[in-house]
Amino acid sequence: MIERLRRLWALAIPALTGTLLAAALGMEHLLGLEPCPLCLMQRIWMIVAGLVCLAALLHRGGQRLYAGLGAFAGLVGGGFSIRHLYLQSLPEDQAPSCGPDLGYMFENFPLRDVLAAMTHGTGDCAKVENLIDVLIPVGALGGFIAIVLICTLAILRR
Repeated sequence: MIERLRRLWALAIPALTGTLLAAALGMEHLLGLEPCPLCLMQRIWMIVAGLVCLAALLHRGGQRLYAGLGAFAGLVGGGFSIRHLYLQSLPEDQAPSCGPDLGYMFENFPLRDVLAAMTHGTGDCAKVENLIDVLIPVGALGGFIAIVLICTLAILRR
């Protein structure tokens, strides 16, 4: 029983990340919202955090190491959420210009250019057409903050 309670953090994070990813996929496929490059980076780091914590469930030792890796993934993903919100806050004349979509970029551009677009963002990331456009990175940031807090508590527990 105590072992289960000790590993509850490692179960909470995959549940959280799975819920947030399901919401993102629902918005993409049901509402027709195309994810921007920063949205995809946030999804990638959400998946990394969830997988690290699933590994903690499967492995008996090294719980603090897994919690540290989960917190790191949460910090990196949170950084991308903050970058996304920053781009959305820029005046239109200061926002980056829009470019081709990522599918086209993967087919025709060098990988370094695709990764640069995914890490720095594009004009698509700066678009704010409705409230959902702002709520997506805010929700992701909230999820990443929760991941970091839960993992930090798991590291600090005796």
